[in-house]
Amino acid sequence: MTSSRSDITTSFSNKSTSNFSRNFVGNTALRMLKPEKLFRCLCLFAAFEAACLLDTGMLFPRESSSREVKELNGVWNFRADRSPDRNQGFDAAWYKRRLAETGPVIDMPVPASYNDITQDPTLRDFIGWVWYEREVVVPSRWIADKGTRVVIRVGSAHYYSVVWVNGVRVTEHKGGHLPFEAEIGALLRKDPTQPCRITIAVNNTLSLDTLPPGVIQHMTDHTKYPEGYFVQNIYFDFFNYAGIHRPVLLYTTPTAYVDDITVVTDFSDNTGLVKYKVSVQNAASATFKITLMDKGGHCIASSSEPSGVLKIVDVNLWWPYLMHENPGYLYSLEVVLLAAEGSASNDVYTLPVGIRTVDVTSTQFLINKKPFYFHGVNKHEDSDIRGKGLDWPLMVKDFNLLKWLGANSFRTSHYPYAEEILQMCDRHGIVVIDECPGVGIKDIRSFGNASLTHHLVVMDELVRRDKNHPSVVMWSVANEPAAEMPPADYYFKTLIKHTKELDPTRPVTFITDSNYARDKGAPYVDVICVNSYFSWYHDPGHPEVIPIQLNTQFENWYGKYQKPIIQSEYGADAVPGLHSDPPVMFTEEYQKLVLQSYHNVFDQKRKQYVIGELIWNFADFMTTQGIMRVVGNKKGVFSRQRQPKAAAFILKERYWRLANETGKLPAWTKYPCSL
Repeated sequence: MTSSRSDITTSFSNKSTSNFSRNFVGNTALRMLKPEKLFRCLCLFAAFEAACLLDTGMLFPRESSSREVKELNGVWNFRADRSPDRNQGFDAAWYKRRLAETGPVIDMPVPASYNDITQDPTLRDFIGWVWYEREVVVPSRWIADKGTRVVIRVGSAHYYSVVWVNGVRVTEHKGGHLPFEAEIGALLRKDPTQPCRITIAVNNTLSLDTLPPGVIQHMTDHTKYPEGYFVQNIYFDFFNYAGIHRPVLLYTTPTAYVDDITVVTDFSDNTGLVKYKVSVQNAASATFKITLMDKGGHCIASSSEPSGVLKIVDVNLWWPYLMHENPGYLYSLEVVLLAAEGSASNDVYTLPVGIRTVDVTSTQFLINKKPFYFHGVNKHEDSDIRGKGLDWPLMVKDFNLLKWLGANSFRTSHYPYAEEILQMCDRHGIVVIDECPGVGIKDIRSFGNASLTHHLVVMDELVRRDKNHPSVVMWSVANEPAAEMPPADYYFKTLIKHTKELDPTRPVTFITDSNYARDKGAPYVDVICVNSYFSWYHDPGHPEVIPIQLNTQFENWYGKYQKPIIQSEYGADAVPGLHSDPPVMFTEEYQKLVLQSYHNVFDQKRKQYVIGELIWNFADFMTTQGIMRVVGNKKGVFSRQRQPKAAAFILKERYWRLANETGKLPAWTKYPCSL
């Protein structure tokens, strides 16, 4: 197993370096480095070119002196299309008039899943098109100033979305969990007296080539089912919440604007390096003012070029929580696109930047050249009433619980989380394995060309959105796919290669529960992430088998691949308040016993090649109804309402002990931690 940095060096050595050398060898920041460290930086920054492959950016909307943001959160009009083919809304062109004029509407909060908002059981499990509408007052200065771009942005909607403004289709998007947007300024200026009526149709139907996949099953036996009856079959263990899950925004930029920023960071001794590239739109010639500022707002490096290397003396590195006395240190990269002569205004965008490196060896995961051990959790975007809707109080509560546990990391199981969550991870030093919605790839037909093509696009969008987050240290392209099927080899070889081309600076993995000897995708990952539930799904009720089975699992995987291993899922269901001694399944005592049995083996193997443990799950979460689930999955160490079970205290004691083993922790680490 070569390190991810070595992979970068190898790929760079096969390319022409002439243009790169002309641009950077003369740079003062690089000239001052020793030859061997200069070569390392050149190799790393060569990967930067690959990180700029996408045509357009998707910068998070931030207010500045040149940009305004108007949130459209709140109560929208809502109507589900209950026609047999779910297509009445399109046939009757509901988007051409007020939604209330097409039939009965109800109030629906945005952002939120629609499923648990009402008392209507048919809406909770509704499959098909639903329609949202809201009329918005757009500031008159936005309309009057033709030099102002007006953009509508949807943070995420599940799963297929179409957006109209005043009856005109402006964009559509396939897939949930990721943002999409469209410029609407010219449309609004066609009739400035008309209110801005936004209509969004959202369809949660899953098919074999969506992510996640699913199948619609039509029940044709009319002795058992009514005419036209169908169900959505899914292959994942969480509720298929639907709706507009993240904020809908209007934001502005000047006509000539900063479209994208890409940063790649490194350091040598006490000198930090920030390689940056700025992309602009609608500017025939661009003049820049680039300023890197510390937390105090002091300028520490500057440039007037659209790309280059900024040097930071006495750099403050971005460190994970509990790994350093100053975790989550962020600089600010202010980019000013100076207005051309005769243009109305500059464009200003500020990007938080954390300076850190990531490397992988055959036995270790390194952050800033020091071994990092993942002691964290898997999560879900899931809570009472709002489902997967963005919820600030819940987010802050969860981060307080993560710090209370002593958790330093989590995986975004099983889809990209809200950008606001990643921003909090950046600030708090919580390390993230960033996972795409590739969960439930079980049917062989989901390995076909249509599925792969969509999966590649999803990775494009995910990397474009999250590439600059220092908290994101690894990409996960799937969870528990049927990786033993023959088509999985080509599928994952192609998918992982594509992801590495998008971002050669981070390792790539997927989470497996396949047999180690038959897994077709494992040869292509940098880190082995394996899920197992010994004494739960296998040998239920027999925790005494955990030590031998878990030890065999680790020995088999490492023996074949010689790659570091993360136990990416393990755990047991526990109904809060259910007790038994001796322990039996579903009690808090049994969950504790399972965790302790796993931990004993982890303590043996983490001295060798196991680099992390992520409990399943942080909190209980909702699932589809079934005989194996009593109002959801109960494997959380916290209840769905974020109250601790006995296992939470076992995990807390362990995680703080693990943190202390990295070195004597100073007094600041005592919970609660200051911001």
